[in-house]
Amino acid sequence: MKTLWAILVVLILLLQVRLWVGEGSFAQVWSLEKAIAEQRAENAGLAGRNDRLYAEVRNLRNEQGAVEERARMNLGLIREDETFFLVVEN
Repeated sequence: MKTLWAILVVLILLLQVRLWVGEGSFAQVWSLEKAIAEQRAENAGLAGRNDRLYAEVRNLRNEQGAVEERARMNLGLIREDETFFLVVEN
């Protein structure tokens, strides 16, 4: 009878070791859940950035004024019938 108890105790200990240390253990599951949460937060930030970029692209495709505004602000372009004045501060 004592050998049966000893075998049962050893089996329970082996199952516990796998539960706490082995593959699929609580520690591994917790670290994977943490990694998933971090990745979801990063994905949410990137999704927000993508939404802003898509809105900007739609604006540039649909409105000619947006393209003209970009050309004026970023490239310093002017129309043929306009006069350009450069104000230099002292």
